[in-house]
Amino acid sequence: MSFENVIYELNGHVATIKLNRPDALNALSSGLGRDLKAAIIQASNEGARCIVLTGEGRSFCAGGDLREMQQVGQAEGRIEAFLDAPLKTLHELIKLIRNTPVPFVAAVNGVCAGAGVNLALACDIVFAADDAAFRQAFVRIGLSPDCGGTFFLPRAVGEKIATELFMTGDSLSAERAAQLGMVNRLVPAAELVQQTQEFGAKLAAGPTGSLGRIKRMMNATFSNSLFQQLSLEAECQLESGQSADFREGVTAFFEKRPPHFTGH
Repeated sequence: MSFENVIYELNGHVATIKLNRPDALNALSSGLGRDLKAAIIQASNEGARCIVLTGEGRSFCAGGDLREMQQVGQAEGRIEAFLDAPLKTLHELIKLIRNTPVPFVAAVNGVCAGAGVNLALACDIVFAADDAAFRQAFVRIGLSPDCGGTFFLPRAVGEKIATELFMTGDSLSAERAAQLGMVNRLVPAAELVQQTQEFGAKLAAGPTGSLGRIKRMMNATFSNSLFQQLSLEAECQLESGQSADFREGVTAFFEKRPPHFTGH
């Protein structure tokens, strides 16, 4: 299936989905949101065991599409009309990323602002080019954050720093974002996609079921009590223990060889 607003590639078990509205700095339009959702579903259906998200051109994602917001507002007769169905589509996209039981790795290039920052933070791992820049830009146009920003950012950097970033809309260098905990790895811009895909291939070669359960537990860890989290760990451990990958892992350990995980 081809898409108007994204470029989709599946190499082995790694799907790379590239936001493809470079003239608009990959701003999140309704069409881009729908295409991202469809591409993620296609990747899952085709057996992808890791999904890489990145941007075409000089931007990962510049946030919501202000032109589309204005057009929708004019058509509907109210400026906030974009914040109904189109925003619902984007929030469904964030839920899909968190509920899809494979690792997502963001490869952040260039400009990353507003909802684009929160799209990256919704991923399990974030790589950033050394020339990337992050900005929670909502306050600069009188909006409040969306796309999970108020959930993801405080967990990454702490409440006080997150509040400052939301309230000021100040730009962060990739280096500073990494220091604060928003970014896992900084890489040279020219090597960003290659290094991210290589890392994705490493994850895709792992026990996919186990990785999906790790993601499930990480989704719950800040809302569960200790006792609830222990219960979830026991549940996930039992599921993992019944998998073919667990049997292969134990066998490989005793045979002193690398395991060959199949994701089952």
